[in-house]
Amino acid sequence: MAGFEATVMPALPTIRLPAGAAPVACVDVGGTKVAVCVADERGIVGRLTEPTAKEGAPDALGQQVLRMIGLSCAAAGLSPAQIAAVGVSSCGPFVLNQGLVELAAPNICGGLAGAGRGLPNRWTSALLEAPLRAAFSDVRVCNDGIGALQAERRWGALQGFEHCAYVTWSTGIGMGLCVDGRVLRGKNANAGHAGHMFSSDNLDALCGCGNVGDVEGLVGGNAIARRFGAQGYADAAALLGAARQDDARALALVDELCRVMGRTLYNLVVTLDLQAISLGGSVFWHHRDFLLPRLAMQVQGHLPALTDGVQLMPAGLQDKVGDYAALALVI
Repeated sequence: MAGFEATVMPALPTIRLPAGAAPVACVDVGGTKVAVCVADERGIVGRLTEPTAKEGAPDALGQQVLRMIGLSCAAAGLSPAQIAAVGVSSCGPFVLNQGLVELAAPNICGGLAGAGRGLPNRWTSALLEAPLRAAFSDVRVCNDGIGALQAERRWGALQGFEHCAYVTWSTGIGMGLCVDGRVLRGKNANAGHAGHMFSSDNLDALCGCGNVGDVEGLVGGNAIARRFGAQGYADAAALLGAARQDDARALALVDELCRVMGRTLYNLVVTLDLQAISLGGSVFWHHRDFLLPRLAMQVQGHLPALTDGVQLMPAGLQDKVGDYAALALVI
């Protein structure tokens, strides 16, 4: 039987580099915000966040990250010249240009789905790795689902599991997958983009990738705002807040979102024969006690040979999983 845990969470681990070790920069790039911090012998310091750059030239995001690393270093009392490595945990998908990662991210690049998506650019990809490599010699870029999975297995809720997944329910839907103790990566490190699986032909569910009716287009945080704003629910927080106050219409909408998302989790379990899934992301995290039982209902009792004993649980690294995901790349 699929289970879920209570919302009482253990303290986050304190991770410090060895005394005298050179500091590293940790970058978390999402469809809504960019977070940057520095890690050294004091732990994680100098954390800053900004809305993700989506206007200007295609290298605007890469330049934003560079600037934020400088600001984070200043806040931590360091110089960018002291940074030994930069770990970047980023939403995708990725495309490679001369071996360097660019983002073909549906919630960042407006040229993928066109004007109907409402993004203020016509980018089909956003430069990320090239601007960073011009400033730092050691840059490691990883899909955020994969980075978060590695961090959850190392320090979080997935410690000890050989067959597991991390799933984020945020602006978009992202995943990291592990089978037989091996993290799945794929030909361009894009394994885990199951948020772009087709789920319906719902014509109001335009995803930023151009698909109509995929999981992200139906339940992603950005999709919730687009689909239900006209009904009085301006964003995911408004919809979930209303549902928690027993607004019958909002509750019906949330139950449908959980049906789609829960079936997506079920599909992962039966496709990969998983033991456990940890969940994070802004949509899920702030309402995890409300959403987790509803998601578990879509898994438990279906094909017990594959679903009995499977654990669904909140991310052990809580709402800082992006920081730890980037850190896992460089230590």
